[in-house]
Amino acid sequence: MIYIISTIVVLGILVFIHEFGHFIAAKMVGIRVEKFSLGFPPKIVGKKIGETEYCLSWIPLGGYVKLSGMMDESIDEDYAKNPIEPYEYRAKKWWQKIFVTTAGVIMNLLLAIFIFTILTFQTGIPNISNDPVINGIAKGMPAAEAGLHSGDMIISVNGYKIEKWEDMSNIIHNFAGKEISLKYERSNEIKSVKLTPLLKQTVVDGSIKKVGMIGISGKIDYHSANFGEAISSGVRTTYYWLKLTVSSLGMLIKGEESFKNIGGLVMIGQLAGESAKSGMMSLFSLIAILSVNLAFINILPIPALDGGHIIIATIEGIIGRELNIKVKMTIQQIGTFLLLGLIVLVMINDILRFF
Repeated sequence: MIYIISTIVVLGILVFIHEFGHFIAAKMVGIRVEKFSLGFPPKIVGKKIGETEYCLSWIPLGGYVKLSGMMDESIDEDYAKNPIEPYEYRAKKWWQKIFVTTAGVIMNLLLAIFIFTILTFQTGIPNISNDPVINGIAKGMPAAEAGLHSGDMIISVNGYKIEKWEDMSNIIHNFAGKEISLKYERSNEIKSVKLTPLLKQTVVDGSIKKVGMIGISGKIDYHSANFGEAISSGVRTTYYWLKLTVSSLGMLIKGEESFKNIGGLVMIGQLAGESAKSGMMSLFSLIAILSVNLAFINILPIPALDGGHIIIATIEGIIGRELNIKVKMTIQQIGTFLLLGLIVLVMINDILRFF
């Protein structure tokens, strides 16, 4: 049950914040919002308040805000048969269109910054020790199997004297699949062990790389943060995850990462459930990370995504007129086809992951 509830909470917050960004931006520039839906049709329940119908729908893969006079995922071209009304999306200036289409992305990034800022207030700012003293041991990794313990101080690796944690990790990273000799001190006694680092994917200098790892971590201390430090940390952490998201996409494009690792509802459910078990801080950390992912995906220049609408609005601003309705429909159809293909891929991965 915790998996279901946490998934609903995570997706509900992410989708609501994103679509609320579009909604409030549309209201600010005078665009009529016809529908605000959490989830995709068919509709579970809905209620019309003023000019907008607010819906809760069955398919939990996102949500949408339907704006008057806009060619969106529904590929509804009926609006083009009528004269342009001042409350329609197509009646607005190009920069207003871009403002409305980027508002969801902006809200997702602001949500991430807000969550990471609050978490920094709670935990403080981490100070990573550079002393070569083991603090954590990962189960099933070479260090654990070799009998290394928390508190062991690494003295040398392959005969190279170690004075800083950074020196040790740099050497180990370069020896994936190759046996290394490691000397360490425990309770004033010098010991040595041989082990083979495994090739693992991790973050190195802000980028995702595959390096040799033995499954150890150093000590991290925390100091309390004031208001300014917490906000600064929130912004930096959001930027950090944004860089990792970009790096991950680059690895997929280059073939360095498998499309099998792309996940959807099942993966989010698994992550949300495990995070919820670890506590509310872990759950909200996951929400912040996924919010950054959602922002980046939506800003990609793909038809049917926010990035695609931004491209169209920019082109219309340059040529000084609205694109032909048939051109817009073709663009949306291509984008919808691509998105459906991605959804199918994600569903297949989720089914395989589930079983």
